Amino acid sequence: MKYISLLFILSCVLSACGQNPLIPASESDSETPAIVINQDSIQAVRIQSKVDAAKSFLKAHSSYNQRYAILIDMHMNSGKKRLFVYDLDSMKVVSSGLVAHGSGSNTEYRDSLVFSNVPNSYCTSIGKYKIGASYIGSFGKSYKLHGLDPTNDKALERFVVLHRYSCVPDVEQPYEICNSLGCPMVSENYFLELDKYIATSAKPVLLEIFY
Repeated sequence: MKYISLLFILSCVLSACGQNPLIPASESDSETPAIVINQDSIQAVRIQSKVDAAKSFLKAHSSYNQRYAILIDMHMNSGKKRLFVYDLDSMKVVSSGLVAHGSGSNTEYRDSLVFSNVPNSYCTSIGKYKIGASYIGSFGKSYKLHGLDPTNDKALERFVVLHRYSCVPDVEQPYEICNSLGCPMVSENYFLELDKYIATSAKPVLLEIFY
């Protein structure tokens, strides 16, 4: 009964605003515009909050590159470009690309991920990272990642690094791409693009993975 009452009240309130969710759009007042939730706008707001937070962090940490920050929005499908290089001076995205997440982060739901800082979980860890020294490993040139938050402070222990791999495509896909073992993994070609911002920087670049 409580559920029915709440549903009735919600129906009445929204009816007063010109739209009743219980009435199909085709049967509602044609002169009343539909309420549309723009997912791109929601994403833009979410990312903007991270850009602002990155600027605040960098302002308090002068040992980091002050111009560029790399943000990875794991709330986006892996087939979409969800790694963004931000120029914090111009407040513009100067580069974007596909990035894989850890296989352990997958759930039974296509648009839902879980995250972990536990070794051998194969999960992506959310949080801020300092991009550390480069080295030559199994995937060629790669970058060590130093986790700066309790949610990712085991990154070095877990061998979570920024690296390239051939299974990651260069262009967006209508389906999910391959998974890593917890590393932010990009395509062979896009790694070269990212390297222009990281290798030429005299100071460490901030990277943040969020959801």
